[in-house]
Amino acid sequence: MQSAVFFQGLAVSAGLIVAIGAQNAFVLAQGVRGAHRLQIALACASSDALLIALGVGGAGALIASQPALLALARWGGAAFLLVYAAMALRRAWHGESMTLPADSQQSVWRVLLATLAVTWLNPHVYLDTVVLLGGVAAQLPAQERFTFGLGAALASWLWFFALAYGARLLAPLFTRPASWRVLDTSVALVMLAVAYQLLQG
Repeated sequence: MQSAVFFQGLAVSAGLIVAIGAQNAFVLAQGVRGAHRLQIALACASSDALLIALGVGGAGALIASQPALLALARWGGAAFLLVYAAMALRRAWHGESMTLPADSQQSVWRVLLATLAVTWLNPHVYLDTVVLLGGVAAQLPAQERFTFGLGAALASWLWFFALAYGARLLAPLFTRPASWRVLDTSVALVMLAVAYQLLQG
């Protein structure tokens, strides 16, 4: 059961993280240049892990202790997931590609500040980690939330390190709309499955 909860956290988190967005575009662009990849991946993954911990351990527990908040989290989370899935399906239908910015020489501190800004000033980060993942975790027994959080955090670490270090291989692939169609369709299916699970709860 714990392994199932772990992979549930990993799948939900992966579905939220893997999408076209400012943070992923930034990490990919810097990875293509080979600029401070380790520091960027660490900053993004650590930020996500902290926010996931807050959501699963704090916000999730608060929501679980309040039946009205629990219902709000369930229905609100499901609605958000359905909208997110619809947006992913829309992107898959129309097709999108990622245009990489021109190369530039930047210090590690300037790049780290930009990475943290792209991460912490993005409202979707809080919706995904604190609100949504915390709400999903709140549906689980207390002893399973930590395992769920570990799976969610691992997805973030795997994704950002793979993106940063695999960027030189991924960049040509993701300049083609067909690649994003496959990716966005997969994201939509994960979101729909989780929304269904929330509504059944």
